[in-house]
Amino acid sequence: MSEIKSLSYFVVQTRSLESWRRYAEDVLGMMTADGPSGELYIKMDERPFRILIEEGSSDVYQASGWELASEADFSSMLERLDKKGVTYELGSTQLCESRGVQAVAQVVDPVGNRHELTWGHISDCLPFASPQGVPRFVTGNMGLGHTVLPAVDFDTCLEFYCDVLGFRHSDIFNFRPDPAAPPTRIHFMHCGNARHHSLAIAEYDVPSKCVHVMVEVENMTEVGRAHDRREAHNVPLSATLGQHLNDRMTSFYMKTPSGFDLEYGCGGLQVDWDQHSVFEFSRVSIWGHDFGVGQRGDS
Repeated sequence: MSEIKSLSYFVVQTRSLESWRRYAEDVLGMMTADGPSGELYIKMDERPFRILIEEGSSDVYQASGWELASEADFSSMLERLDKKGVTYELGSTQLCESRGVQAVAQVVDPVGNRHELTWGHISDCLPFASPQGVPRFVTGNMGLGHTVLPAVDFDTCLEFYCDVLGFRHSDIFNFRPDPAAPPTRIHFMHCGNARHHSLAIAEYDVPSKCVHVMVEVENMTEVGRAHDRREAHNVPLSATLGQHLNDRMTSFYMKTPSGFDLEYGCGGLQVDWDQHSVFEFSRVSIWGHDFGVGQRGDS
């Protein structure tokens, strides 16, 4: 069975390309360039981009780009979609040029989250040189990081991701803000690489259409330097520094110009899936990660 290899990129709509350009360069420490159709490319490794920003009427997360290893795997995935009765749209030549791939198929999950299935990325053979001196981001065959998407119709979405797209569980979390109420489910899933999770779905909605994305650097020094840059540029903090229980990531969360959160971390778990057992964890973090900080107005 063909499988998705990694989260290749994500697409964001913004009312201000310049806000994202400044955020990417000055806070994230990533490179930027103009794309072929007026979009903004944000580069974090040897690929031309991992984050694609399009100008529009609102600030919202638009799509997750998932990479398959070959044309044969791409075709096999389309056959699976056909067999499952899932509609998709093949991308135009212009869309393929914008995404820098041989082919792209757009598919929408049961609650409207858009996904772009691709194969054959185009390399520009240009090295990554961070404007803030970040040595490297942890990407490669594990993709850019992970994304967490809203899934109010949780069971239907879970079936779509597991039975149609082929994701597999890493672990689960039952969020209980009110002990007397049913838990809010968050499931973490992996695909064809060692990263603990490339996707998670959460049983609630958010206006930005993304809960958060994660990018990973090599060490705690780079996390700390990014935290300093966030503070210097008055970017709101969404969660304090902490270490997650499930993927062991040491990180902090901050707002992006399009309203969703970005987790900036290091030390994420890489898993041998043949030795892994799915489990439920009962607390988000081993230490830190105060998600109430934004509600209190702290910086």
